[in-house]
Formats: sequence, structure tokens, C-alpha cells
Amino acid sequence: MPTPTTVQLLWGTQQRPKRGPKPALSLEGIVAEAIALVDAEGLANLSMQRLAERLGFTKMSLYRYVPGKEQLTALMLDAAMGTPPDTAAVHDVPQAERWRAGLRRWAETLYQRYRAHPWAIELTIGARPLGPNEMGWMESALVALAGTGLTGSEQLDTIVLVNGHVRSLVQQTQPLGDDPSVQFAAQFAEMMTVAGDRYPAVAAAFAAEAAAVSTAPDSGGANNALHFGIERVLDGLGVLIARRAGG
Repeated sequence: MPTPTTVQLLWGTQQRPKRGPKPALSLEGIVAEAIALVDAEGLANLSMQRLAERLGFTKMSLYRYVPGKEQLTALMLDAAMGTPPDTAAVHDVPQAERWRAGLRRWAETLYQRYRAHPWAIELTIGARPLGPNEMGWMESALVALAGTGLTGSEQLDTIVLVNGHVRSLVQQTQPLGDDPSVQFAAQFAEMMTVAGDRYPAVAAAFAAEAAAVSTAPDSGGANNALHFGIERVLDGLGVLIARRAGG
């Protein structure tokens, strides 16, 4: 039987043996264990040998299901991204604002997926085959933008723009320990004690944020940066959409 390609594995179009003993492993099980391994130990520690040890099989036995690490990581990425949100199911807002609510839902859900599996960001770099889930994410965003008057090229650029904001924020706020916010706060306080007078604008901005968080605990941190960035992107798109509509 010929070795399946990445596209065949992602889309389930490879030929499967119709006869023979029941397989001891499954491709889905292998991918799930690989994701668990990378979530716990990082992408750099993923190897076919390490994965085989966790599964209790030999490395050669894994090659019956997935020919190599390139195909394995492609399957991991698509599984980790999961099903995209339904951006059309936003009926609690006026019709003219549904594109905005749908795209907001898309960005917030994407942020949660990347936060759960930050290694997935590294796997999305470069030209590569897309799996059904990742293609579904593109479809979901385009559905939200349907009827806005944006061209197909502009809609695709919008996906890149929103995705870029989400990715950048996840990369900047990856956990550094058990409680990264506490760790950063302690480090920042130490830096400001030593050199706060040299950076008065920085000190003032963080002092204002700290005051806001103390009165509204959910208003600061990474989530605030996420929502602030999303809303500003949507504001800009709104201007363009209104211009196209002649409004």
C-alpha cells in the first residue's frame, strides 16, 4: 500500500485495508496522545520515539499509521484547532452589526484555542496543506463577512489581520510559570522601583491600569488587550464597510 500523503491523512482519503486483524492503534488516538505530550512538554520534545514510548508501542509500529513527524504535526494542528464557531448564529444584534458580532466571536474563540495549544502557532507558519478544521475556520470568518461589501481579497486580508492580533497576544502572554500575572507584576514592580523615574509615561500608564483593575478586576490583563485590539480592528473595518455602502 502506498504511503499516504499529508493531504490524504488530513482529509481521510487514503486507502485503508479492507481485511486483516483489527489495528492495535488508531490514527486519532496517536494524534490525541501527541497533543497531550506537546501540551505537557512542548513541541521541541516531540519525537516519534518519545510518542511511541508513551503509547507503549515501538516507533516502527507508528509508521503504519503516520509516515513521519511532518504528517503527524499537520494532524495535530488540525485536531487542536477543532471546530470553528458558528459566526452566523448571532441573532441578538441588529442585522447591520452581525458581521461584527460574528467576527468578534471568531477572534475570541481562536484566542482560547491558541491559549490552550500555543505550540499550534508555530505549526501555522509557511505554506502547507490545510485540514478540514483549519479550512472551516477560514469559512467561518468569511461567512461573518458575507454581505459587508468587502471584496474577496479584502475579506482574506481581514482574516490575516484579526488572526495576527490574536497570535501576537498569545505569544506575548504565554505562561511563564504557575501564575504569570503575579510573576510579571512582581518583576515590574522591582523594575519600577529601580528605574521608574526614567520612564514616567510607562509608570503612569501601568499605575492607571492597576487602578482600573482594582475597581473592575476583569478589565485588565491579556483579555483587555485582546478585546481592545479586536474592537479597534472592527472599528476600522466598519468605516470601510460604511464607505462601500455609501454611508
